[in-house]
Amino acid sequence: MKLTTPMQITAADSDSRTITGRIVAFNEHANASTGKVVFARGSIQPNDVFLNLEHDNTRRIGKSIAMSVNDKEMTATFKIANTTAGTDALTEAMEGLRDGFSIELAVDNYEMQKDGTMKVLNGQLTAVALVTEPAVRSARVSEVAASEDSETETVTETTNPNEGDKMDNTTEPVAPAVEPVAAPEVAPVQASRPAYYTAPRSPIVDKVSYLEHYLRASVLHDEDSRQYVKAADNTTSTAPGMIPTPQSTQVINALANADRGLIDGISRETLVAEGMTFELPRVTAVPSVDAINENAAITESSLSATFLSVSVQPFKGRAISTVELIDRSRPEYLTALLQNLEFAYAKETDEYALAAMQAAVTTVTAQSANSATGFLGYTSQAAATVYGNSLGFARSLIVSPTQWGNIMGYNDNGAPLYNAAQPSNQAGNVRGDSLRGVVSPGLNLYVSRSFGNAGTTTASGDSSMVVVNPDSYTWYESPRFTLRSNINSDGTIDILYYGYGALAAKVPNGAQFNNLP
Repeated sequence: MKLTTPMQITAADSDSRTITGRIVAFNEHANASTGKVVFARGSIQPNDVFLNLEHDNTRRIGKSIAMSVNDKEMTATFKIANTTAGTDALTEAMEGLRDGFSIELAVDNYEMQKDGTMKVLNGQLTAVALVTEPAVRSARVSEVAASEDSETETVTETTNPNEGDKMDNTTEPVAPAVEPVAAPEVAPVQASRPAYYTAPRSPIVDKVSYLEHYLRASVLHDEDSRQYVKAADNTTSTAPGMIPTPQSTQVINALANADRGLIDGISRETLVAEGMTFELPRVTAVPSVDAINENAAITESSLSATFLSVSVQPFKGRAISTVELIDRSRPEYLTALLQNLEFAYAKETDEYALAAMQAAVTTVTAQSANSATGFLGYTSQAAATVYGNSLGFARSLIVSPTQWGNIMGYNDNGAPLYNAAQPSNQAGNVRGDSLRGVVSPGLNLYVSRSFGNAGTTTASGDSSMVVVNPDSYTWYESPRFTLRSNINSDGTIDILYYGYGALAAKVPNGAQFNNLP
């Protein structure tokens, strides 16, 4: 919270253009807009701040050049700007017309005492103001200097008989008691903490009275109303419509991302630029070499090949917006729209690739126990089977999120099998903050959310894992395109996000799915 309370000016030097005085009195009760307040000893530390005129931060007249603190008080010296306002402020201080200090404090910690007094325990000094009406008896100028064209001297007398002791630095000045100012219902927002200001007793208690005095101040130039409005502007209760609700540009999205675990686990190629199908030559018969004795006939053989036809699948996403939304929204809106179209594209293509792979595989291993022993048995047998079918090594294991969790739970007498720190248990590495890892027997782990989604089998049970030779399956993909239509007659704008992809099952049985429960 922010709090202001007036204190004492003890010296104003017009030659050096400085004003000095007590700005904080520890353990001395004062009145602020919050009511009674007292500052605990050591609750405030010195800080370089500006000196404002009557708490108006647009009317800065100087800044601090020195501060000191002891068990009783904090004093400060301010250098006054060589401006008309600064010169006037020096004159007003010397003449006793504006002779009080009032601090502005960001309160970090406080406690309320039984009598309603706020006891400040810790706070940060943010500014000091030169004010006309202090809230404590000692908050008066007790020493001023001579004019600028003479030597500095202490003035101990005044022509005002009502203020005979005011200029005596050794005498405690007596000022009329100031009644507590009514606290606002809700503190205004400043640096995410409620704020409190010293303000005159105000007749503004609701929106209607606020409007009345606002008009008096702005149209009739009523000075009292201007002070009332100035104080009221510091509260959210009397001017609620003036407090904005800022919005962050950070977008929270827990519904989509760009992960494609299945496609990442197989080989990738760029799609040809023409046609909705393309062909890949595939060897169907190879020449043979035999052990032939001298003068014996050599067996005839040849190389035969056919063409594997691969279908190209278009993937499209359409978002409808309006001219108003494009024109009047932040740029982040369009960025988020295109990003989420990309996320949807990634999800659909990964599911398509998984379904196409499952349709191509003709053999599935027998069901294995969902345990460390069963897992090791499955991956070892599947790796050997994949090599026998494709004459290439199985290098990838792609699993559902459920099986990912199971694998991280596999242990050896309580020691995690795939997170072990000891080399004796280090069969691989699988982490909860990464969708990539390595598992026995040397397979690269990928996690795909596509298991159990459109066209695929369930995530727990049938085909929740697959061991694959990445060279047996290749994902071909074109660049992705964004097309925006012209403005339609109803003011809508179509945004089309699309691309092309194809899965080539080069060696259909180069993958082995498993029915782990």
